[in-house]
Amino acid sequence: MLGHRGCRLGVTYPEIYEMQARAIFEAAIAVERDSGAAPLPEVMVPLVATLRELELMKDVIDRAAEAVFAEAGQRIDYLVGTMIELPRAALRAGEIAEQAAFFSFGTNDLTQTALGVSRDDAARFLAIYVDKGIYARDPFVSLDVEGVGELIAIAAERGRATRPDIKLGICGEHGGDPASIAFCETTGLDYVSASPYRVPIARLAAAQAALRAR
Repeated sequence: MLGHRGCRLGVTYPEIYEMQARAIFEAAIAVERDSGAAPLPEVMVPLVATLRELELMKDVIDRAAEAVFAEAGQRIDYLVGTMIELPRAALRAGEIAEQAAFFSFGTNDLTQTALGVSRDDAARFLAIYVDKGIYARDPFVSLDVEGVGELIAIAAERGRATRPDIKLGICGEHGGDPASIAFCETTGLDYVSASPYRVPIARLAAAQAALRAR
């Protein structure tokens, strides 16, 4: 999970991100022409650790958008944001927000990188950690509020300080966990996303958290 992937792949081979961005914008324009209603693409750059990475990838995305708009003879609105899934990104969220219209906290990878635990083999020993009281629950099932949660809270605060209207949310299996959703509500996040089968639980938990916060 720490290898040559995410925005690192885009920095090395920007043509990959250019191809993906073109596909997004061409599809969005096709939808508008067919339906008469333009979608609002939210292009999310993964695994950013530095502002410079996002600047480079946003430049690729913006240039691809302009090329598609010129070819199509029309424009649509879009947003460029990033996944916050590394501790460094959470700590540097204030400057990253200079280029990001939204943050989506990738809680699966943020848990891995914050705890130094891989999801690939965690099942072998995390049950013992829970039994011994090291963690109250499996941190890949329910968000580690004291550690990973603090990184999210720091990033949210610093991101809003730079961009008060920044959109904030989480994506990952935690998006279907009621306790994690309650944390998102108290932190003031705007949305959660989860696997399709967990959406009903997520909606109910989000409603309950919102009611408790009133």
